[in-house]
Amino acid sequence: MSVLTKPLTLGLIVGNRGFFPAHLAQSGRATILKVLEEEGIRVVALSPDETQYGSVVSHADAHKCADLFRKHRDEIDGVLVTLPNFGEERAIADTLRWAELNVPVLIQAFPDDPGQMTVANRRDSFCGKMSACNNLRQYGIKYSLTRLHTVDPESESFRQDLERFSAICRVVRGLKHARIGVIGARPAAFNTVRFSEKLLERSGISVETLDLSEVFGRIERLDNEASSVKAKLAQIEGYIPTTGVPEVSLLRIAKFGAVVDEWMQQLELSASAIQCWTSMEEYYGVVPCTVMSIMSNGLMPSACETDIAGTVAMMALAQASGRPSAIVDWNNNYGDDPDKAVIFHCSNLPKDIFVDEEGVRSAAGLIAADDIPVMDFQEIIAGTVGKDNTFGTVVGRVKADPFTYLRLSTDDLNGRIAAYVGEGVLTNDPLKTFGGYGVVEVPRLQKLLNYICEQGFEHHVAMNLSQTAAAINEAFNKYLGWPTYYHEPGEM
Repeated sequence: MSVLTKPLTLGLIVGNRGFFPAHLAQSGRATILKVLEEEGIRVVALSPDETQYGSVVSHADAHKCADLFRKHRDEIDGVLVTLPNFGEERAIADTLRWAELNVPVLIQAFPDDPGQMTVANRRDSFCGKMSACNNLRQYGIKYSLTRLHTVDPESESFRQDLERFSAICRVVRGLKHARIGVIGARPAAFNTVRFSEKLLERSGISVETLDLSEVFGRIERLDNEASSVKAKLAQIEGYIPTTGVPEVSLLRIAKFGAVVDEWMQQLELSASAIQCWTSMEEYYGVVPCTVMSIMSNGLMPSACETDIAGTVAMMALAQASGRPSAIVDWNNNYGDDPDKAVIFHCSNLPKDIFVDEEGVRSAAGLIAADDIPVMDFQEIIAGTVGKDNTFGTVVGRVKADPFTYLRLSTDDLNGRIAAYVGEGVLTNDPLKTFGGYGVVEVPRLQKLLNYICEQGFEHHVAMNLSQTAAAINEAFNKYLGWPTYYHEPGEM
């Protein structure tokens, strides 16, 4: 099962403290379990048969909980610490230390009811949360917080906290042991996509390589009637309209896709970056864009020009949102509006981010039916190698929606991985061009562009039709240790 589709599993620590009302731990545990089940989250937790109400109070309780978590280490993606009352701060910290999970941790505290402040019902979780956090910081354990200091688990606010925390857990889980394939060499003219395999490996991300000559060799040995070729051709024709594309080009694309699929399955790769410019066109006679689009649409991101750092950013966005990511260029200004720009690629954008018939209707004439994606030839490269050698692009307009953008870079000079992330909206502003394109609006875009240039980030950027910037920022900065600039909407 893919890390992108695997259900989330949280370890649950129910805090409790001996001289506070223990019945609150019992009812609080039941409420939390109910909410987690409603949100589709699996739970690993002590039962009431193992400790009082399944809570963690004593030294022995902490050992029991830590032992349980270690048994389920391969399943647990994060830990939720819930405080129905003050909670035993040291037992919570000891549990996490001894479990040695090294996963994100969320601290939630129940609110008190001003009408229930007697000795029998008073929680003091407001105060207990500070003590729990103080101990975790002493122990060197990283943790996340709910937006409200105390929050009702059944409230919409907490459900949003859970959604954000789930995204953090998926990003951390997905990148810790990621395996990415790079097909072909970096094009000589693209110094911008240089990256450090060693820095990625230090973060748990492995890169496997395959030369284009090996791909072409495998294609030559692959029969046109092979089942894998026929299946890939059927998938392509069912994925995108191919009217006007020569049959010989479709067959070449299908054979290329079949070889790539087999290689990635054999090596258990979950994403890729592929050389295109212009070796594919000159020596094979098609572009790889449709094959890459299909993979990205199926949550196996694929980036252009061996841009492995871009692929990692695409993966993080897909892991946070569960939706396909694209790689695009920050490409053009849009008139004289300082907060708008044109994004563009040739393109290999996933089908699900393009405008569809419903989008055309709702755009009230601002966009047209020819903005819906189709397969075509690559107009830029065609000027060099000829139109007949460049079929296979997926061209169309990106739908108008909120989006998150993310760029990751291996900063070799400082020996670290760095990133920037933020959110904006795709608009229906008039635009007619080729490739995959759209108009974006980003608050204080000029400040962001200055930051990109000052820090030497690449012109490629990953995008996803979601709003997950806060979760990615926390996952990168706090849990993965990657310095990340968050271009927040309210920032001056």
